[in-house]
Amino acid sequence: MILAVYNIKGGVGKTSSAVNLAYLAWKAGRRTLLWDLDPQGSASFYFRIKPRIKGGAKKLVTQKKRILSSVRESDFRGLDVVPADFSYRFFDLHLNGARKPKERLSSILLPLVDEYPTLIVDCAPSISLVSESLFAAADALLVPTIPTPLSLQSLARLEKHLRRNFPDGPKLLPFFSMVDRRKKLHRAICRQRGGGGVRSRFLETAIPYSSLVEQMGLARAPLGSFAPGCSAAQAYQSLWDEIGGLLTPPSGARFQAPS
Repeated sequence: MILAVYNIKGGVGKTSSAVNLAYLAWKAGRRTLLWDLDPQGSASFYFRIKPRIKGGAKKLVTQKKRILSSVRESDFRGLDVVPADFSYRFFDLHLNGARKPKERLSSILLPLVDEYPTLIVDCAPSISLVSESLFAAADALLVPTIPTPLSLQSLARLEKHLRRNFPDGPKLLPFFSMVDRRKKLHRAICRQRGGGGVRSRFLETAIPYSSLVEQMGLARAPLGSFAPGCSAAQAYQSLWDEIGGLLTPPSGARFQAPS
């Protein structure tokens, strides 16, 4: 199962969601791999892993099996990371020079699928050839969305793009993130379950704004490992349970629910 945590916009809680969901997949007993595909390297930082790939983005694109040698162990045995690299800022250029660029990430991830039942990709905030290739590779896009009009507008634009260009593409699973219940606008949009031209059904679980999420940068660890009882950690657990339930397949399908 390949899950991409993605949004065209930045600053929506994308990396914290990727890190916490990867941890929860691992905690459920699933061997898990997180690929930090964002050149900023925040997910790598949270897992105490140096954001560097030998040969950089170019080698990953031209030598498909290079990713196997790039996997690093985290502090949680069975939860591994392909770290970021600053050269990922040129990933588009390298994909553009490859054959079948929109299928390249699928072929890069293929050697990992048998070993890791759950692959989670933390994506850079953009709409680019990298994201196009990711849309072709992922089983589902998890889209953290702040309950504001501009965030809904970005989600509606993503929906429209996927309908036109990836009709058989990944399942779109938006959820509200960084929700501040003190704000009337946040409460209203969450109550309406979206709006703003968005067609997709939001997941039931919303991730609250929490200073403890920001403290992940101090602890350099997922919430569940240092503040499992906080509201945000419990919300992420609920979100993971909900995702697993939605992706439980009929016999023979690609998805497998968490144990």
